[in-house]
Amino acid sequence: MTHATSRTDEPRGRAAARVHWGRILHWVVIVAIIAALANLLGWDIRAWFSDLWDTIKAIDPAYLVGAVLLMLVQTNAAAYSWYGILKYAYGDAVRPLDIFAAYAVSVALNNILPANLGTLVMMIMFTTLIAGASFSGILGGYAVQKIFFTVAGTFVYLYLFLTVGGSFDIGFGWIRENPAATIVVFGGGALLIVMLMRTFWPRILAWWENAKDGGAVLTHPRAYFGHVFLPSFVSWVAMLGGIAVFLAAYSIPVTFDTLMHVAGGNSAANMTSVTPGGVGVTQAWNVASLQHVATTDQATAYSVAKQLVNTSWNILFALVMLVWAWGWGGGKALVAKSYDDAKKKQAEQAEKRRQQKQAAAG
Repeated sequence: MTHATSRTDEPRGRAAARVHWGRILHWVVIVAIIAALANLLGWDIRAWFSDLWDTIKAIDPAYLVGAVLLMLVQTNAAAYSWYGILKYAYGDAVRPLDIFAAYAVSVALNNILPANLGTLVMMIMFTTLIAGASFSGILGGYAVQKIFFTVAGTFVYLYLFLTVGGSFDIGFGWIRENPAATIVVFGGGALLIVMLMRTFWPRILAWWENAKDGGAVLTHPRAYFGHVFLPSFVSWVAMLGGIAVFLAAYSIPVTFDTLMHVAGGNSAANMTSVTPGGVGVTQAWNVASLQHVATTDQATAYSVAKQLVNTSWNILFALVMLVWAWGWGGGKALVAKSYDDAKKKQAEQAEKRRQQKQAAAG
């Protein structure tokens, strides 16, 4: 009996070894293909890794560890807020690991894809992973998840507006000087909103009928604040903490005012950029945001380092979560299909907007 078992186990050991080396070869081939593709697209991946390594060597290890821990908190707290929304919407069909892995993948994709396409990929992944979930329902959940971040963003912009000298004169000078035109503009805007609401109200009602599953948690205020709002707040604070760590690493003064300037600049860059991860635009905003406390070289070094470390860590963490949740083959297929579907949906939305503009012009 023992002999039979050992004979059976021996081939299994050799098979396991073959699988192990096969996986290593598989990863080597993938890396080689990615490097070749990157080279064809004009991305010098060797230079990118060289810059990353130089950045890591230039930063005190304690700052790197602190930054990575804060990124973990930021990503997982935001993912938990999504779990809280979807759990109330779809119950036991929601598996926590699926939500955390899909969110990690979306964060990584947003670093390398333009126009926050990773978020759309994530929502399509949710419709695949959760039985009974519709895209409208997930979109409703997205609206709920964004409530806190909209409030936080408004707070940042309001703080900047109120603390910049002369901002009221800058913001309201035209209104004071042109009262009649102001009435026409705001009155016409209000009338236009009413007309649009009357035109699209049936569609809004139909959309909400499909999307209200995603907003189910809002009918339970205690659950919303405990499972959505609070984790979102923790994620936001961790994001500010990450900014503070990198500022300190480059000897840039860390104050609440500085954090608000950088956070506001990052938000503006995210909204206005169509480049992957806001590369270029984010650096420009950071330099402008820090001009009152740092030199251009300091601000640029901070911005580039944060971008490199964030991107590399988010990709690494996403790969770990992807393999843990679905395995390499299953995860790769899921992300690839969701990405293709996201591109199609994005194209459909762009075509609808184009047709609406033509109809309005005609």
